[in-house]
Amino acid sequence: MEVPTAFLVISLLLTCFSATTYGVTFSSLKKTLVVTTTTKDQVLKAGDEQITVTWEFNKTYPAGTDSDYKTVKVKLCYAPISQKDRSWRKTVDLLKKDKTCLQKIAAEPYHASNNSFTWIIEKDVPTGTYFVRVYAFNTQGEEVAYGQSTNAEKSTNLFEVQAITGRHVSLDIASICFSAFSIVALGGFFYMEKRNGKASAQK
Repeated sequence: MEVPTAFLVISLLLTCFSATTYGVTFSSLKKTLVVTTTTKDQVLKAGDEQITVTWEFNKTYPAGTDSDYKTVKVKLCYAPISQKDRSWRKTVDLLKKDKTCLQKIAAEPYHASNNSFTWIIEKDVPTGTYFVRVYAFNTQGEEVAYGQSTNAEKSTNLFEVQAITGRHVSLDIASICFSAFSIVALGGFFYMEKRNGKASAQK
């Protein structure tokens, strides 16, 4: 009786382990999409400037290769220089654990050509060096192909994003005015207290 129970527990653990480790790997995807951007070697300001991404099916592949492509997701991805010593941006072959491309730019139905999307860089995008990657998904919602605006080593056609830093001038002015008002109010409070104290002493 003990042997079947132990066997059942082990089988259950193995099943759970398999379920958690199974998934699509980046190395299994075909690079069948051609992706370009308007951002070669530029420095762009978050919340202000924009990039235009275009993509299409690489016609050097046989016709029908993209027959199961249903949707695409366009993502902003960290270049290796912006991943160094940052484990939360780590590249992992298992896509569900990969942290290379955390920012979604767009999600659209798949079309083999004439795809273009202009995206204003969102205000919360951190300072870093980036490229753009497009994933193609099948009807099951699994990644089946990709394309990216850089080479395999992720060293060409990169661009930088400069995050929003510091405070706005109007906020600084408001802060100074509030501080000055607080000092004047505090001085007035002490003056009134001192005056009321003298008046009480004279009585």
